Amino acid sequence: MEPAKFNFEDLKVYQKSLNFVDMVYEITDDFPKEEVYRLSSQYIRAAISISLNIAEGSGDTDKQFNRYLQISGNSVKECVVCSTIATRRKYITEAQDKKTREKLVELSKMTSSLQKYLKNKK
Repeated sequence: MEPAKFNFEDLKVYQKSLNFVDMVYEITDDFPKEEVYRLSSQYIRAAISISLNIAEGSGDTDKQFNRYLQISGNSVKECVVCSTIATRRKYITEAQDKKTREKLVELSKMTSSLQKYLKNKK
């Protein structure tokens, strides 16, 4: 028997956000141990927040969902900063930062597109 499924789980932006969370966990596994309660923790929380806000806002009114998508977009920006700091501290390579940013740009575009769709859905 399959577990119950929620509508937001079918959203591509939600699925891609979960893939990004997996990526951040892998990246932060290699951070220095003293960063566990600093940058690693913040980066993981910000990445998870993208998915959480997509899930939390879905199924609500379009206006509310739009608000949660905005919060999700803010978490994308937070992840950009975390990636930049990790690169500057040499915890990740330039190539890892580039790949991270590509995923974040994709999530940002998908979130914005969904917001535009909700606004014009009259």
